[in-house]
Amino acid sequence: MHNVEYLKEKVFHHLELIYGTLDKEIDLEDVTQELLKAMRLSNEHDVILPEAHANLWSEEDIVLITYGDSLIEPEQNIVDGMKRPPLQTLHQFLHKYCGHAINNVHILPFFPYSSDDGFSVIDYSTVSESLGDWEDVTKIANEFGLMVDLVINHCSARSAWFQNFIQRKEPGKDFFYTSEPNPELDKVTRPRTSPLLRETETLEGTKQVWCTFSHDQVDFDFTNPKVLLAFIEIIRLYLDRGTRIFRFDAIAFLWKELGTNCINLPQTHEMVRLLRTLIEHAAPHALIITETNIPNQENLTYFGNANEAHSIYNFSLPPLLLNTLVTGDCSYLKNWLMSMPPAQNGTFYFNFIASHDGIGLRPAEGLLSDEEIEDLANCMQNFGGKVSWRSTPNGKQKPYELNIALIDALQGDISGADEFQLERFLCAHTIMFGLEGIPGLYIHSLLGTPNDDEKVTHTGQNRSINRHRWVYDELVEELDDVHSLHHQVLTQITQLLAIRKAQSAFHPNATQFTLQLGPQVFGYWRQSIDRRQSIFCISNISKVEQSIRLSDINLIGTENWIDLLSQKAITSDLADVILQPYQSMWISNKY
Repeated sequence: MHNVEYLKEKVFHHLELIYGTLDKEIDLEDVTQELLKAMRLSNEHDVILPEAHANLWSEEDIVLITYGDSLIEPEQNIVDGMKRPPLQTLHQFLHKYCGHAINNVHILPFFPYSSDDGFSVIDYSTVSESLGDWEDVTKIANEFGLMVDLVINHCSARSAWFQNFIQRKEPGKDFFYTSEPNPELDKVTRPRTSPLLRETETLEGTKQVWCTFSHDQVDFDFTNPKVLLAFIEIIRLYLDRGTRIFRFDAIAFLWKELGTNCINLPQTHEMVRLLRTLIEHAAPHALIITETNIPNQENLTYFGNANEAHSIYNFSLPPLLLNTLVTGDCSYLKNWLMSMPPAQNGTFYFNFIASHDGIGLRPAEGLLSDEEIEDLANCMQNFGGKVSWRSTPNGKQKPYELNIALIDALQGDISGADEFQLERFLCAHTIMFGLEGIPGLYIHSLLGTPNDDEKVTHTGQNRSINRHRWVYDELVEELDDVHSLHHQVLTQITQLLAIRKAQSAFHPNATQFTLQLGPQVFGYWRQSIDRRQSIFCISNISKVEQSIRLSDINLIGTENWIDLLSQKAITSDLADVILQPYQSMWISNKY
């Protein structure tokens, strides 16, 4: 069978599973042709067959997460009446400080937007003038793997599409999901406390528009194939501009069906499979990461059978690792890690412990008790953090997210602030960098940026606490001062990354086993795919010195071992190793 015919059949099958049960007439043959045309896959020479279960990544892959304007020029730096665009400043920073440690950059939504710091997109096809232009984006993509958000569940109420919805004209007339008030809506899973429906006056009367997140973020109606086609055109544009990784934002809420909880529905999973099929036949090197901030077992389903997302966010890691380091007990983290299935070839975990959003608490449900989550939230509030809430179906308010800069979240433990802030912060990253998967590092963790209380006051949004904008000259001054916390954090984090990138046992799909070393020492073992390198990763997660018997981690006596972090040899006559508070070791064989 020719490649195009094979692809047509595959796309048609996806569409049947998505639209086949709808009570509306849809010409799926026509939709298939339109999708292939939009992705430029209509001709035999355009279709590239992807290799099944291929690992398109290595231990050298690290992702830096940043806004396009996390770094800005000072007001006085004006040339010819213009400041240098923030994307150009970001590019300079990447060159000067990150080139040896970072090879992928996730630039959070850089499109014109109306709210939610970019996640209420007005126009998907242009770069916000306040950040730069497509040329600036492409220049970064030419040197770093570019990760781009596909904000696919909703767009801005100020978008041309939604204005056309109000005016009842195309494109946009039937792009948005509407529903009449109904008791069944109480079943809908919500990440926010605002009313689900937004009353909107249109030329054809009042419509109740579905808003999963806010009334400025209006949800698309994917039962209309024209919406799907519009997003395929957007995906094609992003590929043309150099995108390597697509982040499917809020994808779990994509498909709505009255009478269900409207999250993780079968049609949503099939839509991910369809998008995967189209993307990988146009650009086999491109990857999909699904952003599904939901309980752990539900999150894992987005791997599918290695035919949905290439990667899923490891959303349970941030709250569990934070809880570990502030309680001095790794039991919950250890039990969770043991329960995690290894990612099969062709998939990987995306590990992170801080991001532009807060630390999600839903992924800790079922892993930590309500009382333990409440204790963690209280601890973060004592450290200057905020708590964001969500509504449950029975109307109860539950903590949804902790909003705090990671450097401040780790300034102490459950008993209060102490002198181990930097050590605890570096311990957290050393644990994360060694785990199975690819690490994602938020720019404000790389820089050790503290809580931005002033920005919270200015915006009224809890998430602003961790979305500081650095004036670039002021940042450079801090980074060039060897005594500043920012210099120490950047230097030590990039040194850790340089070590990590050189170890084959840290390949995202290398073997991982959890070690049993008691509640105060967290450990796991990694082995390279070719089985030549082994690394024992152990961390003291308490503020009390810990002693570990080397026999407990079962080092092979015939091998020579070295701690990669201190470069000290682990000799056969050494019975124990002493770990200082929050100290880590990566004990590797010499091979």
